[in-house]
Amino acid sequence: MEAPAAGKFVVVGGGIAGVTCAEQLAIHFPSEEILLVTASPVIKAVTNFKQVSKVLEEFDVEEQPSTMLENRFPNIKVIECGVKQLKSEEHCVLTEDGIQLVYKKLCLCAGAKPKLIYEGNPYVLGIRDTDSAQEFQKQLTKAKRIMIIGNGGIALELAYEIEGCEVIWAIKDKAIGNTFFDAGAAEFLTSKLIAEKPETKIAHKRTRYTTEGKKKEAGTKVNAGNIGSALGPDWHEGLNLKGTKEFSHKVHIETMCEVKNVYLQQEFRLSKKKSLTFPRDYHNQPVTTDEELWPVYVELTNEKIYGCDFIVSATGVTPNIEPFLCGNNFEVGEDGGLKVDDHMHTSLPDIYAAGDICTASWQPSPLWQQMRLWTQARQMGWYAAKCMAAATLGDSVDMDFSFELFAHVTKFFNYKVVLLGKYNAQNLGSDHELMLRCTKGQEYIKVVMQDGRMMGAVLIGETNLEETFENLILNQMNLSSYGEDLLDPNIDIEDYFD
Repeated sequence: MEAPAAGKFVVVGGGIAGVTCAEQLAIHFPSEEILLVTASPVIKAVTNFKQVSKVLEEFDVEEQPSTMLENRFPNIKVIECGVKQLKSEEHCVLTEDGIQLVYKKLCLCAGAKPKLIYEGNPYVLGIRDTDSAQEFQKQLTKAKRIMIIGNGGIALELAYEIEGCEVIWAIKDKAIGNTFFDAGAAEFLTSKLIAEKPETKIAHKRTRYTTEGKKKEAGTKVNAGNIGSALGPDWHEGLNLKGTKEFSHKVHIETMCEVKNVYLQQEFRLSKKKSLTFPRDYHNQPVTTDEELWPVYVELTNEKIYGCDFIVSATGVTPNIEPFLCGNNFEVGEDGGLKVDDHMHTSLPDIYAAGDICTASWQPSPLWQQMRLWTQARQMGWYAAKCMAAATLGDSVDMDFSFELFAHVTKFFNYKVVLLGKYNAQNLGSDHELMLRCTKGQEYIKVVMQDGRMMGAVLIGETNLEETFENLILNQMNLSSYGEDLLDPNIDIEDYFD
């Protein structure tokens, strides 16, 4: 075993939370060596960062070789290796290469891994990192029909982006995108899903790095324990998501159902069950039995069975805490993350956590909730570094303002989507009301009100209302007197509240 490498600060994880944390520590302590341990040869860097308003921020996520980070911050040293064990009592991290890293303060930012509906089935793909996205693209070029299971951001994007391939999309909710939207917003977006897409591709503004010499052998199992960083918000850009068929868009959504069984071709033939053809339209056509033979079949809890070339499991993620549990008595949250307090500190001394791996266990602001998203990974990584620095220097630090109000901006189906506060009336009980304004194909605005105060909002399209609404939610001003005028398109609400 090699002699221990002593670093004051060690950060584990090359995703947004880990890289942001390491960068901030490097700025706070320019003469200290910061060690960043990552299993992936590329790291995720935040580029084109833009503070849109007090809380809303927009940025791109760029994959970069770790040397670029070391060039920008000469006091960051990237160690490309997985973690084998954490010995918290000895303040030491053991890598798979047998290197011991001794730390004074440690931040765990190892992200999360996809929940696969069936582990070890060669026809089930989980998409989380760039390797799995490339594997998916390879499979798709040969595919006539795929099945998407799940209702989060990746499932939404796939259903919209895939062309030339039949897509059967199974969701357990009544409507698509239920983490992000209510049924009204889902309805607004579904019309875009079924419409033909324009041919123009938007120019892609991010550089991509692939990892030469690290390519896995073709045909190896994609999810062989390799956990990469999560994909960027426009990860599908630059991937040619086309199947074998000549048509553009064919999506059929099966709602209120989950996967009951997955059969390989031989098992299915022996079962003597019947599978269905792709539903052609909704005009009460008799559903016919599929004569085609497929590599894999999915039986849903609504008793329908469909054959397909492969299945995309997009059913969310679980915090990647396993490498750190052995011999360490961490407190773990109900969602499987390491519990952190309002200074991003875990239950063990000198160990912090940020991003998807952690569970926020402080009493949150009434307008904030944790969601495993890019924006929160960046905010948590930044704040964790601030807290580690303050603890090292004996300073005190206030809770960061970004935890006052939940705010997220993204794109779905080519629409700008802004989510603010309790945008889905999370934990508000039944004494709230919703106000809506919708222009088909253009914008969808929903406001959540409680006791005359704005508690949350969903803005889809170019509404230019995000800053005004953010202020109204933060100020908790009583808006009862405005009534329905609040969303009247003929009233310029921004001027109203300037």
